Amino acid sequence: MAAARRWAVALARGAVPVALGLLLWVAVAGGEQNRLDTLKALPEASPEVLAERRRHNELIMAALREAAETDENVARRPVPWRK
Repeated sequence: MAAARRWAVALARGAVPVALGLLLWVAVAGGEQNRLDTLKALPEASPEVLAERRRHNELIMAALREAAETDENVARRPVPWRK
């Protein structure tokens, strides 16, 4: 009888954190869909803004590529720098 009681207590102690984690996961997953819907509705998702972000990312990648290909410290260049 005592072994069954210890087993039940151990099972309950293990099940409580799992149940809490499951409840938190369900709560966060529901909020995630709302967050994605809100982000899709923002005006920043316009094609103009997305094109500007793409161009900005291309410039950053070009600078990183150049920095990787040269031994010069490109961080020490004067600010409006050109190739």
